[in-house]
Amino acid sequence: MFERFTRGARATVKGAVVQAERTGADAVTEEHLLLALLEQEGGRAAFAVTALGLHDRRASLEASFAEARRRGGLTRADTDALAGIGIDVGAIVSQVEGVHGEGALDADRRSRRWWSGHRAFTPGAKTALENSLRVALGRGDRFIGEEHLLLALTAKPGVVADVLAEHGATHAAVQRALYGPDAGRGDGRDGGDGGQGHAKAG
Repeated sequence: MFERFTRGARATVKGAVVQAERTGADAVTEEHLLLALLEQEGGRAAFAVTALGLHDRRASLEASFAEARRRGGLTRADTDALAGIGIDVGAIVSQVEGVHGEGALDADRRSRRWWSGHRAFTPGAKTALENSLRVALGRGDRFIGEEHLLLALTAKPGVVADVLAEHGATHAAVQRALYGPDAGRGDGRDGGDGGQGHAKAG
């Protein structure tokens, strides 16, 4: 699969590893992939994230990710669903932190490495990379670029897609920023070609 990655997509994957090292995380997550995407210059994805205002709101994105980690990786949708059955996640987090310290439920809180070693990709990050191939094939592209990675991150339910949506970058909004107002079909979310009749690779 990686032979299909463009230079920018490869730089994004390498950048995600750097992001993980910078924060002392033991593994590379979808969050690290997104933050690496925000640092890429040139190309369709960089234009889209700028048009959506994500560059200027990076601090807000990182704050939202930190809050999600504090909730043990629960998305806002998860939190709202639990609230609907009478479970106050905020109160639980506060109680746990009162006993075990701030960030006790942090999904990434592990023993920090004081040496530079290999960092594996989490299952979620691997799925995002795999889905980028599906997005590319769904659009009839024979390469995997940063734009396909960005779309894959918005299409996969979870904290990254949730935080992006909170910042106005829903899957549909990203598609429009990337491909224009008529974008929407052949987005690769189901791995198909969206009925566009694209030629199959190979």
